Amino acid sequence: MDHQLKGKTAIVTGASAGIGRAIATLLAGEGVRLALVARRRESLDFLADGLAPLSGDRPVIITQDVLEDDAAERIAEQAQHGLGRVDVLVNSAGGHAPSGTHAAEEHWDIAMRLNFTQQRRLTAQLVPAMVAQGWGRVVNITGKSEPTRMSPEFSAKAAIHAWSKGLSRDVAPHGVTVNCIAPGRILTEQMSRNYSAEERAQHAREIPVGRYGRPEELAALAVFLCSPLASYITGTLIACDGGLRRYQF
Repeated sequence: MDHQLKGKTAIVTGASAGIGRAIATLLAGEGVRLALVARRRESLDFLADGLAPLSGDRPVIITQDVLEDDAAERIAEQAQHGLGRVDVLVNSAGGHAPSGTHAAEEHWDIAMRLNFTQQRRLTAQLVPAMVAQGWGRVVNITGKSEPTRMSPEFSAKAAIHAWSKGLSRDVAPHGVTVNCIAPGRILTEQMSRNYSAEERAQHAREIPVGRYGRPEELAALAVFLCSPLASYITGTLIACDGGLRRYQF
């Protein structure tokens, strides 16, 4: 399927592994010129070497910890310099180890910065140019915000969902869409670190389709939302979870 993305440009954060890597790979296959953002230079170089034949250009490498205070400015500057412009932003950097009810203040600060504040700041650096050119896409990889307990992560993801909805209404008249994807149990390196094999087996039994999802399955949805084909979809939160969520909307 041709997603009409050839020649577009995109930033993908959290690109060195898991969902971010899968999204970058599919975008490259669509002919998108990429800026890849992560902390690990070696992983980014390895990925860029593999993607260059797909997109026709070696991706711009941006080695950056998104938690740093000036991360948004540095990423935007390097991407715009390397790509010329930024048509698409995929905020895929996020997550954090699951926390309990009595999370420390430091944990709250990190969870909010990683899962909301820094995505908001980076988007703010790039959206004005998208508005000016009359076209752009922002896709945020988030997570569920319906709390089963008090949690910094749930709170941060509720914040990005509300912010994304508000932003989508402001920029829709200018050809810019803003959407969120909430992953369910996707088998990434992070999930393997956070949960034992026994825990993952139990999770799989709770998922209606009976298994963890693959990063490529979520990436296919993300690429569609990045494309001109999805121009009438904005302000949405779409779950990619094998039917795990019990709510309808």
